[in-house]
Amino acid sequence: MYKKNLTKEQALQKLRHYCRYQERCCSEVKNKLFELGVNKTEHDKMVTGLIEENYLNEERFALAFALGRFTMRKWGRRKIHYELKERKVSEEAIQKSLKQIDEELYVRSLQRLAEEKYASLRDEPYLVRKKKTIDYMAQKGFETDLVKVLVEKMVN
Repeated sequence: MYKKNLTKEQALQKLRHYCRYQERCCSEVKNKLFELGVNKTEHDKMVTGLIEENYLNEERFALAFALGRFTMRKWGRRKIHYELKERKVSEEAIQKSLKQIDEELYVRSLQRLAEEKYASLRDEPYLVRKKKTIDYMAQKGFETDLVKVLVEKMVN
């Protein structure tokens, strides 16, 4: 928390820098406004100003978030969807961003992760390996029905 009160222009400069550093969503910016000690009555005006200046863009944030989490952290669509919901991103922006994930790449990633997990459990009995692999993939956010079909193919 900042000890001194910032003027509106100083707070806006900090927010512009905050948004330039990486893509942000409105809820992150509002949290930052609280940290900066900005009066709550000014929050909506400042966020609107950042949107008009194109520092904030919900769809751009959702796309960057979805592609980043998929490629870097190997998250599935369900987990990405849940995290974007937690950040109060609109359903429309979430759906658009999830459609940008290449289906072939998604299935390949799912298959590679499942094979790695299944192979890492080689000392476990067959059913335990299968269940732990399915649970792991569900925890990563991949669709359960897709995972079950893939694991069945992989095991047989």
